[in-house]
Amino acid sequence: MILFRGRRVLASLLLCILLLTTACATKPPSRFDQVQQESTKQKTGQAVAKNATQGSKLNKFFPEGDDGYDRVYTQEKKGFSEANLKKDGKVVAQLAISDTTSTPTVASKYSNSTKEIDGYPAVELGKTQTSILVGKYQVKVISKDPLFNASDREDWIEKFDLDGLEKLK
Repeated sequence: MILFRGRRVLASLLLCILLLTTACATKPPSRFDQVQQESTKQKTGQAVAKNATQGSKLNKFFPEGDDGYDRVYTQEKKGFSEANLKKDGKVVAQLAISDTTSTPTVASKYSNSTKEIDGYPAVELGKTQTSILVGKYQVKVISKDPLFNASDREDWIEKFDLDGLEKLK
């Protein structure tokens, strides 16, 4: 009986120590906490300009899907609209239009551009992104499949209604 009581006391003591050490330990931030912090910094550090174009108004300038490609809108907010370009159900590229009113530094990167697409200054970022500046709007195509190359990105940029977008105020 004394042996059984000793085990119970020992088990209770170990359980208390375990609870005390785990309850007081600081847990590292989860990936969700980190994203929340970054998102909050963006909201407080960089607001969307009041005169930025609504994303829904940008949708009509996106190219239609053709030749086996489907365009699927994925995001739309003030100053920005985005769509996935799918082929055979797989996302091969992202298409985006953003109003640079809120981010003038984005527009400034085109000032030294030596490349043009359809008469507009163009910039390539790495091996996956091609973009142009149309008035105050940045039109961007991002490869999501290695087979969707720079030439494909340029072809899809030219399919946007660039003239209509340039007239949008």
